[in-house]
Amino acid sequence: MLTRLYHIILRELNIIRDNHIYWFCMVLFPLAIVIFFTSLMDDGLPKSMPVGVVDLDNTSTTRALAQRLDAFQQSKVVAHYPSASEARRAMQHNEIYGFLYIPKGTTEKLLSSRQPKISYYYSYTTLAAGALLMKDLKTISTLGSAAVGQATLRARGATDQQIQTLLQPIRVDLHQIVNPWTNYNVYLTTMLVPGMFMLFIFMISAYSLGNELKFSMSKKWLEAADQNMTLALIGKFLPHTLIFLAVVFAYEWYVFVHLGFPHNGRGWTLVLIAVMQVLASQGFGIFVFGLMPSLRMSMSVCSLWGVLSFSMAGAAFPVMGMDAPLQSLAWLFPLRHYYMLYQITVFNGYPLLEAWFHFVALGSFMLLPWLVLKKLKNAMLNYVYIP
Repeated sequence: MLTRLYHIILRELNIIRDNHIYWFCMVLFPLAIVIFFTSLMDDGLPKSMPVGVVDLDNTSTTRALAQRLDAFQQSKVVAHYPSASEARRAMQHNEIYGFLYIPKGTTEKLLSSRQPKISYYYSYTTLAAGALLMKDLKTISTLGSAAVGQATLRARGATDQQIQTLLQPIRVDLHQIVNPWTNYNVYLTTMLVPGMFMLFIFMISAYSLGNELKFSMSKKWLEAADQNMTLALIGKFLPHTLIFLAVVFAYEWYVFVHLGFPHNGRGWTLVLIAVMQVLASQGFGIFVFGLMPSLRMSMSVCSLWGVLSFSMAGAAFPVMGMDAPLQSLAWLFPLRHYYMLYQITVFNGYPLLEAWFHFVALGSFMLLPWLVLKKLKNAMLNYVYIP
């Protein structure tokens, strides 16, 4: 049996060597994706997003507000507009993401304690830009009123402690757990890149089995395994597993060691999750091909399932906020369980026992090929490839 396994592994290595698609999809593209996403979000947060100012008052106080807005890390004042309609038109043309509107008489009302009203407008077409700019615009509005209030109270002889109490009666002590920098790279890359890896594994697994039928190699493959489908699958996919594991381990070293992404879990946890990720993805790809032994159909289903995984994982939109049918459907995506395992055991540092359900779910995806072994063997022996 070991001799047969050895020959099947050599056979698969020769197929991988001669077919450049394997090298592109198993090594080159995954590594390129790692570099792309980590470089794209290298700063953690988008910086210097364009905003505008409509300053109809044009005093030293209002100009100071615009300068303070420009000093924020996420905001950059790129234009001053003579009217709100022109600023709105610029925002609709995607020239700016938002603007601050200061009406005439703002400074006079501030100094006479008549509570002027300033407005800010921002676009939520891009959620990240809208949320970050809303925070900056709201902060600059608060700072403007606080600065005038501080000067007025100081002129009346109030102490710094009294001024602080009057301007901010309740002091907020904010703690952002695990990712205090609100770094998009930390929590998006660690979901997007593994999701892309799983997508490639889905498709390569189905592609590899489909090629056996396409090039009429399936009978010789089973003959090499003495008609033992389990042995044939192990020998065929063991080289794939080792190559994908090498790529995943390289990714983990790059983000957690070289880039210093925060992680509270132990090293063996990262290794275990990586192994579960690769084996579960291969199991799903083999299972899909076993259900529909067609190269085109199985790869289409795998690609569709892989793309939908990004929405159903819960990183961009929480699963608990979805409709009940979608919450149930989310459990059928391997990426969802991988993401929860990573969040619980690596990101937050809880023991693996706290994520036992997701661990068992990934293990179930690994065992899915057992359900289609007979159908897969029948397809390899009797099916005729139809382009």
